[in-house]
Formats: sequence, structure tokens, C-alpha cells
Amino acid sequence: MSPEPPLRADARRNREKILAAACELFREHGTAVALDDIARRAGVGIGTLYRRFPDRDALIRQVVLDGFEICRAAVETARRELAAPAADPLQALERLFHRVLGERDRLVLPLIGGPLVRDPQVRELQHAVRDAVEDILAAGRAACALRDDVTSEDLIAAAAMACRPMPHLPGELGHALAARHLAVYLHGLRPEGARPLPAAPASHKAFGQRLAMDSAPASQPDAPEPTP
Repeated sequence: MSPEPPLRADARRNREKILAAACELFREHGTAVALDDIARRAGVGIGTLYRRFPDRDALIRQVVLDGFEICRAAVETARRELAAPAADPLQALERLFHRVLGERDRLVLPLIGGPLVRDPQVRELQHAVRDAVEDILAAGRAACALRDDVTSEDLIAAAAMACRPMPHLPGELGHALAARHLAVYLHGLRPEGARPLPAAPASHKAFGQRLAMDSAPASQPDAPEPTP
């Protein structure tokens, strides 16, 4: 299959506005929000939305993919930082968490659920993120800077919970509270004075299976694009 031709500048801007509006409305109302409302929030016609995304699932899929691409870029940056001489693993993790937190408005999916965890491209990105986090943890353990019983699933879950939108809190207040919680969490990663954790770690297999079971079913079909 030949690659799709690049979008014109105006079409690219419309696509970005649609995705930004989708993130906002998915966060506010869930993924069942009317596509008409997304188009209205984006300032485009419904026909423009359908030209970029032929149905709801295509739009949801792109929001999920964009979120995982953001996460992959963040963890790859942290992994490169740790390759530098005398790198501090805990500081690299702190910068990683804050990079992810800074993008929390674009990470609304799959944090509130989505039907795409079995999508091959999404799964590939999930594995890439986890592998990079494992490398970061290994570097931290080797430097005796991180406690030995923390797993990649622990870090991924902590980042996801910090980024998850909190109801009834304005964006700035929610962001500040999440940053405070991350600071407490990061302090707890230090090996000094560490106490045993209260439960066995979740395995990667169990973690993935649970996400697959909890993913939302495919959305209801939308009305076809109106005839011009």
C-alpha cells in the first residue's frame, strides 16, 4: 500500500484542531460524545471531521496512538539522558514524569477507557514504552538509586493515575495536585529506609490482560456523513 500523501497546511491544522477538541470532550463527557459537538468545538464542519476520520473509532484510535507516541518520546528521552556519564536515575525519572504530566491534556485516552488495546499499532507502542521503562529501572537499580522491588508496571500505573483527569477540579489546580503526588511518589522510590510493599507486583501479562478486559466496547455507529 502506498503511503498517504502529506496533508496541505490547512488540512493539517483542521486535523490538529479536531484531535484537540476530541481530547477535551472525551475528558469532559467520555468517548460517546457526539461527533457534531467535537466538530463544533474544533470550529470545523462535520464534513471536514468525516474527511479526516471516517467514523468514531478512527478518531478514538488516533487519539490513543497520539497519546502513546507522546509517552514513547518521553521515555526515550529519559533513556538517552541515562546514557550520559554520571546521570542521576532519579532525576531522569522525575523529568520523565513531569514531561508526561505536562502532556496530560493529550493523554486522556486510554486513561478513561477505549476499545483499542488490542490494536497492533497500539500494542507495539505499549511494548516500546514498557521496554524503555525497564531500561530506566535497570539503570536505577544498577546505580543503587532506586529500590529493587519497583516494577515498570508500578511506574506506568503511577504516571497514568497522576495524569488521569480529576472531576470538579480546574485544570491548573488538578495539575498542581498531580505534581505534588508525583513528588511524594518519587521520594518513595529511593532505596534508603524502604519498607516492604504491601502486595505482590502485577506481572506484565496480568497487567495487559486486565487492560484488555476493561477496555470499552466499540462505540455505537454514528450517522453517515451528510451529503453535500
